[in-house]
Amino acid sequence: MTAPSTTPAVPADLRCLVLAGGLSYERDVSLRSGRRVLDALRAVGVEADMLDADVSLLPSLKADPPDAVFIALHGSTGEDGSLRGVLDLCGVPYVGPDARSARLAWDKPSAKAVLVECGIPTPEWVALPHDRFSELGAVAVLDRIVDRLGLPLMVKPAQGGSGLGAAVVRDAAALPAAMVGCFAYDQTALVERYVEGVDVAVSILDLGEGPFALPPVEIVPSNGVYDYAARYTAGLTTWHAPARLSAETGAAVVKTALAAHQALGLRDLSRVDLIVTPAGECTVLEVNVSPGMTETSLLPLAVHAGGLDLGDVIARLVTRAAARPSA
Repeated sequence: MTAPSTTPAVPADLRCLVLAGGLSYERDVSLRSGRRVLDALRAVGVEADMLDADVSLLPSLKADPPDAVFIALHGSTGEDGSLRGVLDLCGVPYVGPDARSARLAWDKPSAKAVLVECGIPTPEWVALPHDRFSELGAVAVLDRIVDRLGLPLMVKPAQGGSGLGAAVVRDAAALPAAMVGCFAYDQTALVERYVEGVDVAVSILDLGEGPFALPPVEIVPSNGVYDYAARYTAGLTTWHAPARLSAETGAAVVKTALAAHQALGLRDLSRVDLIVTPAGECTVLEVNVSPGMTETSLLPLAVHAGGLDLGDVIARLVTRAAARPSA
C-alpha cells in the first residue's frame, strides 16, 4: 500500500504534549527522540511542549490537557501499555497502539506466539525466567537449549529494546555469560535461533486511510551486530533506505511487516524488525510500538526515503489521535 493521497488537515490550533525521558534504561535515547519530535512539530507550526513522565505529569494533564499526546518514551515506561492505560483514565488521547496491544507487542514471547498463530514466520524460541533457570539447573537447561535450537543463538530480554542485554552466541561456552548479561536487564530471557541474513526494518504508518509501509531500511552494523552502540553512535552503522532488495523480496518484506502490525492489533505507527535470508525468505524478529525518533533512528530514515516530511507525518498522527473518541 502506498501513502494516502489525502489525509485530514492539521488544525491551526492543535496542541500536542510530547512525553519523553522516563526511568527506563533507554531514558537518554527517549530524551533525544522527544526533542526531535518536538522540533519537527514546531517546524510545521504545531504548538508543542515536552514533559517527562514523572509526578508532574498527571497534575499537568488535569490543569491544561493537550489535544493529544505523542509518546516518545522507550522501554517499559512507554511501551508496556501502563502509561497508555493511565492516559485512558485521564481521557487524554495519544498517538500509537492502545494499552492492550502495546502490552502484547512489548512482551516478545507473547507477540511471537500471536505471530505463529497467524502464520507469520518468526525464529523458534524459548522464554526462560531467571527463577526457572536457577531452579532447574543452569547447565542442564542451557545444554537442552543448544540441543533443541542449535547454534548460533540470539539471547535478549523478553521485554526491552535498543539492543540492551542482547547478544549473539556462536559458541555454547559463551551462552552462560550471555544469559547473565540478559538477566541484568530483565527477569526473563528470550533465547531464539539466530537467523543469518540482512537486517531490515519496516516502519508502518496509518494516517487515516489504513496502514501502509514506508520503504524498508537495510541495517549494516560495522561490527556485524546491531547493538546499543551501533544504533545510537554515529559512524558505527550504515543504513540503506530503501533497502537493497529485489522487487519481489521487498514486496514480501512489506507484506510480512503489515501482517505483523495487524496481527498484533496495532494502530497509527510501528516498526517491524525482520531478517531476510540469502534465499530471500523473511522472518519477523520483533515489533516496536514506540519507534526511535533520533538522528540515527529507522522510522525517520524511512519517512525521508518515502518522500515525506517528518513534522507533517507526526502532526497528522497527532491530529488523528486528537479526533479519536476517548477510551
